Amino acid sequence: MLIPSINNSLDELIGLLNQLSEEEYSKSCFELSGASIGEHTRHIIEIFQCLNRNYDSGIINYDKRERNALIETNTNFAIQMILQIKNSISKENKNIELQQTIDDNAVNIKSNYYRELLYNLEHCIHHQALIKVAILRCENVAVDDNFGVARSTIEYRKQCVQ
Repeated sequence: MLIPSINNSLDELIGLLNQLSEEEYSKSCFELSGASIGEHTRHIIEIFQCLNRNYDSGIINYDKRERNALIETNTNFAIQMILQIKNSISKENKNIELQQTIDDNAVNIKSNYYRELLYNLEHCIHHQALIKVAILRCENVAVDDNFGVARSTIEYRKQCVQ
């Protein structure tokens, strides 16, 4: 269930990127504190890439990302990166150590691959919600009402309608 949900969110993002001009994609947006849709997309992609790149070592540090500017300025390149993610995330669950520095203190947390995939999905949805705010400025761009909405919220809304 996890992989199909991730693929669904990434497919929604691809659908959105296919509608944007390079200018709309890379333009600074006041509503996003000066960030662009491309910067938020890059962030989504690079968190998934970080998990995938470090799967074999079992040590993940999301702060050590590539930060590839081409992802935030070129929609076609971003879509290629998303497709690579979709093709590489189906892996066996295994123990992982999450490393991060918080206020100059190193923190190591035991996790596992599936837990980190879930984090990546929730992180993706969060950034899609931010992207949706910026999309409201773009004319002729259609976005699904559920884009950037947590799966639990979508299910809750369905129950309320019944």
